Amino acid sequence: MSDFLKSYIRDVPDFPKPGIIFKDITTLLKDPEALAKTGEALLEMARKHQISKVAGIESRGFIFAMYLAERLGAGFVPVRKPGKLPAETYSRQYQLEYGSDTLEVHQDAFEEGDVVLLHDDLLATGGTAEAACHLIESAGGTVVQVSFIIELGFLNGRKRLEGYDVQSVITY
Repeated sequence: MSDFLKSYIRDVPDFPKPGIIFKDITTLLKDPEALAKTGEALLEMARKHQISKVAGIESRGFIFAMYLAERLGAGFVPVRKPGKLPAETYSRQYQLEYGSDTLEVHQDAFEEGDVVLLHDDLLATGGTAEAACHLIESAGGTVVQVSFIIELGFLNGRKRLEGYDVQSVITY
């Protein structure tokens, strides 16, 4: 199935900076069959855990995180960029392959004992997902799986997520 879904991923050269080849999932999202197969693959990977919350990283991580939460009978928690959440937050800065950024989560988003699936669209260097895992754990959740549509294996992001069950639908 990975090869089928790879055919729906568009490469955008020099985005967001020169030298970066951006893996664009919007071409996958607009096709009903590819969209369904991606959702089914992510859901199948998550079923082995008793998930109580699904956290999605802004913004493309929200798309399938909401789907997964609904299908797993779990709550959804947005992990956002600074200044977008209205209540008290935990905050964490992290490094990207092309700069740095910060993520936030509400301090009351998780309760002790919450079993969390973290989802984002792409795993590159692992900095974003690692920061999100730390935020979730700071707020009382336990991350049991981190899932992605795409993994750029040559950037070794999985190494930063050692100790977590890391799952990807497509690997380059």
